[in-house]
Amino acid sequence: MVTTPHPPAIPAWLARLYPFSPKSFQTPGGARMSYVDEGPAGSEAVLMLHGNPTWSFLYRDLIREMSSTVRCVAPDHVGMGLSDKPGAYDYGLASRIADIEALVGSLGLAKVHLVVHDWGGPIGLGFAGRHPERVGRIVILNTAEFPSGRIPARIALCRIPWLGAFLVRGLNGFAEAATWMATASRRLTWDERRAYLHPYDSWANRIGIHRFILDIPMEPDHPTRRTLEEVSGGLSRLAAHEKMILWGARDFCFDDAYLSRWREIYPDARIERFEDAGHFVLEDAGADARDRIRDFLTGFQHEP
Repeated sequence: MVTTPHPPAIPAWLARLYPFSPKSFQTPGGARMSYVDEGPAGSEAVLMLHGNPTWSFLYRDLIREMSSTVRCVAPDHVGMGLSDKPGAYDYGLASRIADIEALVGSLGLAKVHLVVHDWGGPIGLGFAGRHPERVGRIVILNTAEFPSGRIPARIALCRIPWLGAFLVRGLNGFAEAATWMATASRRLTWDERRAYLHPYDSWANRIGIHRFILDIPMEPDHPTRRTLEEVSGGLSRLAAHEKMILWGARDFCFDDAYLSRWREIYPDARIERFEDAGHFVLEDAGADARDRIRDFLTGFQHEP
């Protein structure tokens, strides 16, 4: 395994919520990727993939609760969290899938069970569609893996040239807004809010957030459009895998129309819909959501 220097030191206030010692991995593109690797060593693990504008902090409680019995791996995508935020990097979906392929290979993981949210969906299921034999159970949180012509106006605004960069990177408008718009039934605590914002404290450190927004393939000729279509085409290779779709019904972005599409794609999937949860379904649904995920995923340990 190729490693690089460790991520930046974690301040004491953050360590109380995120009590891990992240490790580092050098991606094929040469950037340092930070990742959490907790629990018993082995070639089987639960791989948790976040989206935008979050980071592995999203999975902190799930990692703490599951890592006593199963290996848990949660990376920060390049440009996000405690990973490097290079100015020159291929931030496209294809590159991000390749980063996860390389990380899984470097850790010697023969099988992973996925938990995916937001952009973690196309990344994780893109990996799974290419390597269905290396994937076990799958938990899908609010996300989409299929091209769509729909986009909330507040996100479309952040894609406008010059204005989008000013809002996202200058004012931190995207990440800041998520700390109060992405939950529906509760407010994040002050420390939770500043933890989500901690990695994104400057124009330079918000590049990953902006590039994720720009990578949404709304245009037919967008360079990621073909990659997303390939991911969508590969979903059928996962038809036999056990799946649970855990959904926040009050998500301003991935609403129930997306859930209906998931029902069409995977009619046998177990559906857990939380009426009062928003986009950050793990924050809103809390222990109830984590219990269902843990029970579903730890079932593999009892399989022959």
